[in-house]
Amino acid sequence: MKNLKNPLVFMLIAFATLSFTTITKEVKKVNTKESKVVWKGYKVTGSHEGTVSLQSGILNFEKDKLVGGEFIINMTSIAVTDLSGEYQKKLEGHLKSDDFFGVNNHPTSTLVFTKVKAKGKNSYEVTADLTIKNKTNPVTFEISVYGKKATASLKVDRAKYDVKYGSTSFFDGLKDKAIYDEFDLVVDLVF
Repeated sequence: MKNLKNPLVFMLIAFATLSFTTITKEVKKVNTKESKVVWKGYKVTGSHEGTVSLQSGILNFEKDKLVGGEFIINMTSIAVTDLSGEYQKKLEGHLKSDDFFGVNNHPTSTLVFTKVKAKGKNSYEVTADLTIKNKTNPVTFEISVYGKKATASLKVDRAKYDVKYGSTSFFDGLKDKAIYDEFDLVVDLVF
């Protein structure tokens, strides 16, 4: 017992214990070039879709189980894929304007996992803080992880982030000019 009071002996025991302990936490960096985020927005008269790029992203694993994640979305990369030419450029410009995402003042958005619950072998329910235009709200979605890939689908209520244009949550009498508040994000990650 006398030897345990000696700081050098204590440090040697601690070092030996840590040396034989397997570290099971792993941070996996998302390949932003190979990963893809597709958005789809809906209006009374139809829909539009496009892409937005990830600026960075990580997934945290412990014993091969997903336990966390964090992403930065490059809002200046918003692109429209269901139109071409003049109409494509007009819609992209409008989505980047202050009517929608105001990318000059808010060039990035973030998604930070706050809770991850296993639902099956490769499936998880995630609660995360989504920040758009400096407004943060929780979102819940499912993510599936297979090997070095993951997929997720999210529904986002833009009204919670002060994205007002064409929203019946903010304006009355829009009729067929209304744009629904919820839009979809479909995410395919490679890491």
